[in-house]
Amino acid sequence: MDLNLDSSDHRAGLILLGGFLASFLFIRLSTRLMRSPRVPWWPGSVKTGGIHIHHMVFGIIGMMITGFLVIATTPSSPWIEILAALFGIGMGLTVDEFALWLYVEDVYWAKEGRASTDAAIVCAAFAALVLLGGLNAFKGSLPAVLLIVAESLVWSAIIVAKGKARLAVIGLFIPPVGWTVAIRLARPNSWWARRRYQLGSKKLLRATKRADAWDARRDRWLDRIGGAPSIDRPRE
Repeated sequence: MDLNLDSSDHRAGLILLGGFLASFLFIRLSTRLMRSPRVPWWPGSVKTGGIHIHHMVFGIIGMMITGFLVIATTPSSPWIEILAALFGIGMGLTVDEFALWLYVEDVYWAKEGRASTDAAIVCAAFAALVLLGGLNAFKGSLPAVLLIVAESLVWSAIIVAKGKARLAVIGLFIPPVGWTVAIRLARPNSWWARRRYQLGSKKLLRATKRADAWDARRDRWLDRIGGAPSIDRPRE
């Protein structure tokens, strides 16, 4: 499979990424304004017949239509760019409610809703890596490609075992990130920590302290992007 992008593909990819980011940021801003008493004139959620229609629905419909048109018509410029923008907008609307996919429950403004912002960051990072040629490392003879893939999977497996799945995804495409994360301390509740860090050990205490500090910084940044949670979801 040739992963090199020609100029038209690259342009369409950039437009798709731009549409995705613009859509995600706009809908996040919109939902935050809906909650604000300072802007009561801002339009609220779509409801019909007592049913709340999530904006994810419009995103899915948009992706279905644009995806079908691209495959069925193989459009040339400027239609490919227009469809790429529309597909990106649909992606933004859909990924913004990723937490709803995950929990099958409306947790948009609960702590679990931060998963949507995480998903958007991963999607944007993956798209940027593809457009910047990050996947071009997977070129060459079949044995070389298999060796690279196997090594990447080993590092990713270690990172996942240490409880850092998001960084495992990034490490697949940026090996130095994977190597660095793999040799650092595991999260205290991870599979790796439960089997290799003894209760009360200095290593477990350091891992707990580091994880708490990282989570606090991460949550602050996610709240700045997506809005702070305001609903406590009951635990089952």
